[in-house]
Amino acid sequence: MQEAVQQRVILQLAVPVPLRRLFDYLPPEGLSPQALAPGQRLWVPFAGRKLVAVLVAIAEESPLAELKPALEQIDSTALFDEHSRRFLSWIADYYQAPVGEVFAAAMPAALRRGRPAHHWAEQWLQLTTEGKGLPDTALTRAPKQQALLQRLLCSGRQSRAHLKAQGFSTATGRALQARGLVEWVAGPTVPPPLPGAEPSPAPKLNSEQQQVLDAMDCSGFSATLLEGVTGSGKTEIYLRLIERVLAAGRQALLLVPEIGLTPQTLRRIAARFPAHSIAALHSGLAEGERAQSWLAAAAGQADIVIGTRSVIMTPLPRLGLVIVDEEHDASFKQQDGVRYSARDLAVVLARDTDVPVLLGSATPALETLHNALSGRYRHLRLCRRAGDAHPPQLHVVPTLHESLEAGFAPQALRHIDDALARGEQALVFLNRRGFAPALTCDDCGWIADCAHCSSKLTLHRRQRQLRCHHCDYRRPLLDSCPQCHSRSISALGGGTERSEELLLQRFASYPVIRIDRDTTASKQALDRLLAPARDGLPCLLLGTQMLAKGHHLPRVTLVVIQDADSGLFSADFRAPERTGQLLAQVAGRAGRGSLRGRVLVQSRYPEHPLLQRLLEKGYSDFARQLLRDRTTAQLPPARAMALVRAECEEPAWAEAFLQDARRFMQSLAPPSPQLLYLGPVPALLERKSGRFRFYVQVIAQQRAQLQPLLAQVSTWAERNTNRRLRWAVDMDAQDLS
Repeated sequence: MQEAVQQRVILQLAVPVPLRRLFDYLPPEGLSPQALAPGQRLWVPFAGRKLVAVLVAIAEESPLAELKPALEQIDSTALFDEHSRRFLSWIADYYQAPVGEVFAAAMPAALRRGRPAHHWAEQWLQLTTEGKGLPDTALTRAPKQQALLQRLLCSGRQSRAHLKAQGFSTATGRALQARGLVEWVAGPTVPPPLPGAEPSPAPKLNSEQQQVLDAMDCSGFSATLLEGVTGSGKTEIYLRLIERVLAAGRQALLLVPEIGLTPQTLRRIAARFPAHSIAALHSGLAEGERAQSWLAAAAGQADIVIGTRSVIMTPLPRLGLVIVDEEHDASFKQQDGVRYSARDLAVVLARDTDVPVLLGSATPALETLHNALSGRYRHLRLCRRAGDAHPPQLHVVPTLHESLEAGFAPQALRHIDDALARGEQALVFLNRRGFAPALTCDDCGWIADCAHCSSKLTLHRRQRQLRCHHCDYRRPLLDSCPQCHSRSISALGGGTERSEELLLQRFASYPVIRIDRDTTASKQALDRLLAPARDGLPCLLLGTQMLAKGHHLPRVTLVVIQDADSGLFSADFRAPERTGQLLAQVAGRAGRGSLRGRVLVQSRYPEHPLLQRLLEKGYSDFARQLLRDRTTAQLPPARAMALVRAECEEPAWAEAFLQDARRFMQSLAPPSPQLLYLGPVPALLERKSGRFRFYVQVIAQQRAQLQPLLAQVSTWAERNTNRRLRWAVDMDAQDLS
């Protein structure tokens, strides 16, 4: 009897539920165990539901005597190879996340819902064994067939769309198939390459760029920080490294922080590598497009894979290089669900696959800079702009006693007028969308607050709405105070809508292009809005931090930063770092071409020491000072930090849960100079979407001290029976709000 139990086939499945373990099932009834392989998806019954699970391992024994069979096999072949399964399991362990939710997060929505992978299959043309052995001159009398053979020999499989884009007819393919030299096979869809056989020429590198390129070795694992001032040509370094990797027959992975940067990145890469397949992965794609790109990447058919943070979990069987552009950007850290850092995972992925990873930024995150300065990462620098570009001139415009017009100092408006008159472009940065961040009554002091969050409602005057930017609660614009019924209602402060209104009146002869979340909600909206600026037309760009990231607009000669003070007085210890990064990135949009650039920084506190250091000595010196301050305060990156979070509609329940969690952790690891506890304390945004939010902060000298402690408190917390309370462990937390 015991022998029969040991010979059972036990499927260990990652089921997408909030429990941190695999679940044992029997194979589906009537299915041969030989048809099952780790990495496949199956339908399974779970708590009265039918869920899509991923087979992680096959065992012979289970601690449970009674097991349910899985319902149905979805995939005949594995979607996740062995390395991907190990990598995703590591993510679950390190971030204390349910392994089933990690596997689910790694797939596009269509595959998570059980759609068959072959739904997006396409026919691909490839050489047969006989075709691979044919001499180069065998078909000289049929030049079109010979050209197609050479293309297949150089680039591997080609889909019908690829062949059409490169000028090959289906008749040519059929002629080669009749000769037995090629064959059609099924595979995932890959976007066709850009039409045209000739790549765009690569610009000549300057001496600094050449030194950086010579220092990069693509033969094995290395982690490198490329710290290059804005406009120094980091993207060209990326392209040269991708070229090396493609020549070796490997895949390149490029992570970008924002969906809005993907179209311009795609254009530049497609122009450089027109014969190669490029797959884009981000949330802005239609469901079918994303599934196709994911399957193409996972099958090794896409040579270059570009995407936002979730792309880091995509299987890439031929991976040869990982690049993280704008590595400092906070959007690389997932703030809910599986709370992973794509930047940090890029290093882990590169180490596990023995390939190089390059982290590029003009304003490196303090964690990355700390690793570079301590010798864990190689540190390469580009200190001057590429081509004829020069660093912009920075000027502070004090505004404390100035009479401002919609947030603009008179000096700023004069400089905008001058830039436009010269046929140049100006960029105005204001990191607040809407017309005004608050609406108040002048008589009784009432302020329009969100009904569900600890925040004020933002006035959107064009839509005549008051809107919460945290939970998206909306209400119509009020004509009178609901408290005292006075009609003396005032909008406090300014946002992009108010600035746009003034600029449209003041500079009516020029296009005013507003870039914020409201104007870029539709697909490709950002790319379309920026088209006049890319074409070099005199115009005014106005926007939030979406304008600060990676855009190359050589006709922008003036940047006006309307409010440089907002992050200097925050309770979040990371706020000065983010403020410095944002200001430096925005300033870097000026003077990226042959024209000189000027940056006007409006500030009510021009003597603030951090602002002075940033403007006078640059981000590099500014960041090193912040690193010294963090070390003195025993804060990350000098120490490791995790948060145990809880939220509930009843604040007392969340606090009580975290008090118990802290007592449990302290019973396992008492407080000491090497292990510090703080809390429970309210999050900076205490109430969001009707739920009160608190956390316990745990700071350790080494990450190795945190991991076993967090694993045990996660197991303890899973016994929580209050369904109205949510909890999470946030390893390497980046946000206290």
